[in-house]
Amino acid sequence: MSVTSALPKVRALRAAGRTGQYLALLCYLIFLAFPLLWLLSTSFKSPQELGSIDPTWFPQHPSLDNYRAAFDAQPLLNSALNSLLVAVSASAISVSIAVPAAYVMVRYKSRVSQAGTVWILVSQMFPFVLVIIPLFLVLKNLHMIDSLFGLIIVYVVWNLPFSLWMLQGYVKSVPLSLEEAAAMDGAGRLRTLVSVVLPMLMPGLVATLMFSFVTAWNEFFFALVLLKSPENQTMSVILTHFIGAEGAADLGPLAAASVLATIPSLLFFALLQRRLVDGMLSGAVKG
Repeated sequence: MSVTSALPKVRALRAAGRTGQYLALLCYLIFLAFPLLWLLSTSFKSPQELGSIDPTWFPQHPSLDNYRAAFDAQPLLNSALNSLLVAVSASAISVSIAVPAAYVMVRYKSRVSQAGTVWILVSQMFPFVLVIIPLFLVLKNLHMIDSLFGLIIVYVVWNLPFSLWMLQGYVKSVPLSLEEAAAMDGAGRLRTLVSVVLPMLMPGLVATLMFSFVTAWNEFFFALVLLKSPENQTMSVILTHFIGAEGAADLGPLAAASVLATIPSLLFFALLQRRLVDGMLSGAVKG
């Protein structure tokens, strides 16, 4: 078989392989998007459609009644503002602490940095139930029960180990020669961290910020135990109020409230996605 006659077969195999990759990616996207699309469809259905034994894919008579009922039943706007305040504050503080801490743990090898690495690994093994009682007692002594500030501190401490773990890998990828060149130009450690290391950590910072924000926004257990007043409760706790004492859910308003609860995370990801891609491309060009 000549090379010329084999080229069409090779091209056909490559095209088939590329088509298979696109189909697999499409199936995966459908798998990920289906719960959100079903939730969105449910939020526009009438009570008669929701109670039907033959569920429909799309609402036959879409309306905003479930959204109106959700806002009338629970203080969704106030709880969303509480969640936004807690999530933004916790993610910003945890990342601000994790950046210099990860830099020190990578660049300065000592017993303290080794102990910090061990703490990161050990802290991820503790379940929520194991720490909630001592945590509750500590916050009670500090008069931080039923306080958004106390919840922010809890989220910062809980997110910090994983944030450190993520950023350590990005700090290790920064060439040490760049820092040495900055030192030869007279830059101190703080100036080197801010002007040289920090711009190259942008993809890691954005990824860590996304993780911290989504974790704090979706967290339920700590918020349920530590927040008592309705005006201080976060979105994840308010959603449970749509479920009755016997487990019967007010499905329409619950779906509507759940859709509203997902919007901030999607917007936050959409806003930071460009910075994440730009940072990755910038790092690739510099490398």
